[in-house]
Amino acid sequence: MKFRLEVFDSLPSTATLMAARAAEEAAPAGLAILARQQTAGRGTQGRAWQSPPGNLHLSVLLRPAAPLRIAPQWALLAAVALHDAAGAATRLKWPNDLMLGDAKAGGILTQSAATADGMIDWLTLGIGVNLAHAPELPGRATAALGAEPPEEFAARLLAALAVRAETHASAGFAPIRAAWMAAGPPLGAALSLQQGASRHNGRYEGLSPSGSLLLAIEGRVLEFHAGEVV
Repeated sequence: MKFRLEVFDSLPSTATLMAARAAEEAAPAGLAILARQQTAGRGTQGRAWQSPPGNLHLSVLLRPAAPLRIAPQWALLAAVALHDAAGAATRLKWPNDLMLGDAKAGGILTQSAATADGMIDWLTLGIGVNLAHAPELPGRATAALGAEPPEEFAARLLAALAVRAETHASAGFAPIRAAWMAAGPPLGAALSLQQGASRHNGRYEGLSPSGSLLLAIEGRVLEFHAGEVV
C-alpha cells in the first residue's frame, strides 16, 4: 500500500476532514492528512485532545475488503505500526494507547462506515502522538517522545503501517496479534477494565484470536470486546 500525505498548517480536526473525504468525496485508500496544529482535536469517548504545534496529528484512510465486525483489528494493527515507529522504549495498552512507562504518549481513534452488505466501506485511523509536548489529561500521566518534526515521524509511521498492512493481507491477523502482544503488558499483569459504570479487575491473559482482551477473573478467562484499561 502506498500513502499520499497532505500537510496543513492548521485544521479543526484531521479526523473530521478525513471522514468527509471518505464519505462525500469517495477518496481512495491511502490518503493521509497531517495538521501541524488542530483546533478541535478529539480522543476516545468524545474527550478533547490537545493538539499543539510540534506533536503528531494524523489521519489515514483505508478501505479493506473485510466485514465491518473486524474493523477493531485495524486499530490494533495501527497500534503495532505506531509502536514500530516510536521504538522499543514504548509499550502498548489495549486497545489504542501508546505508553512511555506509565504515561500516555499517543492514541488512535477509528471511525468507519459499512456497505449495505455489512462490509467496510471506509475506515479512518486518527493518530495523535506527543512528540514535543505532553498536554495534560485529567487523571492520567502523559509523556512526550522527544521533539522531532511531525512530518518525519509521519513518514516512518506510514512506512510501518504499509508493512503491517501487507502482512495482514498475506498472513491474516495472527502475526499482528502476536506483535501486539509482544509490545503489550506482560502476561499475568493485574489489569482493570472500565466499561461504563462497571469495572472488571483481573489478570491479563493476552488477546483472543479476534483481538479482544482476555482477563482471568475468579478462575475464569473472560473475553472483552470493548472498554478502557485503567
